[in-house]
Amino acid sequence: MGKVIKVRVPATSANLGAGFDTFGIALDLYNEFIVEEAEGVYIESYPENKFLQNPENNLYIQVVKTLCEAEGKKFKGAKLKQINNVPVARGLGSSATAIVAGIVTAFYVHKKELTDEEFFKWAYRFEPHPDNLLPAWKGGFITALKTEEKTYYQKIDFPEDLKFIVAIPDFELSTEKARSVLPKEIPLKDGIFNLQRASLFLTSIINKNYEFLKVAMEDRFHQPYRKSFIPNFDKVIQYAYQAGALGVSLSGAGSSMVALSDKNFEEIGKSMVKAFEEAGINAEYKILNVDKKGTKIEEI
Repeated sequence: MGKVIKVRVPATSANLGAGFDTFGIALDLYNEFIVEEAEGVYIESYPENKFLQNPENNLYIQVVKTLCEAEGKKFKGAKLKQINNVPVARGLGSSATAIVAGIVTAFYVHKKELTDEEFFKWAYRFEPHPDNLLPAWKGGFITALKTEEKTYYQKIDFPEDLKFIVAIPDFELSTEKARSVLPKEIPLKDGIFNLQRASLFLTSIINKNYEFLKVAMEDRFHQPYRKSFIPNFDKVIQYAYQAGALGVSLSGAGSSMVALSDKNFEEIGKSMVKAFEEAGINAEYKILNVDKKGTKIEEI
């Protein structure tokens, strides 16, 4: 490598209520990966995380190694400084940041153009969810679907006056565990329920009819099944609406909850934290904007 490369990747929030495995948005909270070539692998993580400091567990290192070897080159090692601002296993796309950063790094180092086709070919080896991967890479608000042959996606302008208030409880919830409780089939009426609301969400965002977001972010595909993992789930939503939120849902698979609003940001955040604390769960909140740029890579 012979140079120091810095990659910055935004957090993501997926689903946004009714848009299960379809809607994803990038937020201005970032993980950073500062890397240079070395003999052997050396990892520093901030805050310190012994799990991530093991090369076998570090997703970024595994992605870079995989793509390096796919080029027919031996992966000698790397010195990595990983700055984690996106909390792990909280429904904010922490794994997607590592996957995207690893792919972007490898293509940059090998001086190859990163096309959509190449991105999906490698990204799906590590995670099959374009609603998380695409916003992390491209930024903004994206709707996506994956068929066996191709991934289709569109980027939609998201209103700048809306902010995301993210309540992050002090416990992890793995995507695997959160998916394990989902039904194999859903009733037709629930399918119609979500299709109507996902469509209403899109038109509400495009037309800036925010009064519809409360209904548009209702869901019957995943939240009713996952809420058992989230103490005071209903109360978090209730308190957020009482404080002035326009729409509230799980962020991704959880455990974080996300509220959309154009005002009362601090009050909404504090109210969501209070609901968690009433269930004996410590939590914090962040007021975030949409990241429009996606992943940035530079030599430093």
